[in-house]
Amino acid sequence: MNDNRQSSQHMIDDSDLTGESWKIFQIMAEFVEGYEKLAGIRPSVSMFGSARFGENHPYYQLAEDIARRLADEGFSVVSGGGPGLMEAFNKGAFAGKASSVGLNISLPREQLANGYQDISLYFRHFFSRKVMFVKYAAAYVVLPGGFGTLDELVEILTLIQTGKSRRIPIVLLKSDYWGGLLDWFRQTLVKQGAVDEVDLELFQLVEDPQQVIDAILEYYEDRELIPSVKKQEQKP
Repeated sequence: MNDNRQSSQHMIDDSDLTGESWKIFQIMAEFVEGYEKLAGIRPSVSMFGSARFGENHPYYQLAEDIARRLADEGFSVVSGGGPGLMEAFNKGAFAGKASSVGLNISLPREQLANGYQDISLYFRHFFSRKVMFVKYAAAYVVLPGGFGTLDELVEILTLIQTGKSRRIPIVLLKSDYWGGLLDWFRQTLVKQGAVDEVDLELFQLVEDPQQVIDAILEYYEDRELIPSVKKQEQKP
């Protein structure tokens, strides 16, 4: 058995190991560039929604409106940098008074960066990109979207629930889209003890652009938009 184990270990190609090792440096480079470029954009709001809703879709127009309002309130807007609602977020912010930021990702079916970005970063790795969405965000705004949008929503909920990230506003748009999911949270997750009922207070559901702005500004009426280093190290 030991001989078999040793022979299988020898089958690992040294070039594979070298390639994996170099990925560490790629990831480090993505973090360094992200920290350097994004440290100056605060306060910022990370926004999420489907890449499949084009400029004639009502959600596109809604996304553009919200982003413009946020930018005019002084919030940089951070999106995934691609088409659809990501483009709408960047377009709205680009026309506003604060920075429009795109965190672009290299995909097998290549994602083209939209043309409304003051600051553009490019990532090969989803998880380093996800850190950048969270790192400097004062709020999350989540419009209708698919698996990627759900992934980002659950990621921030998990980080805040477990105390790994400070509490920030998480605002979902449109009850006719998210209502079924939130009912499932209440009727299944809470009832079966998978989450606590208080965890559902980590986010709020609103219907229009002004409610998004109000939810974020009200949250920070008696809180710091940009916490000190000491407070960033404390649990929320």
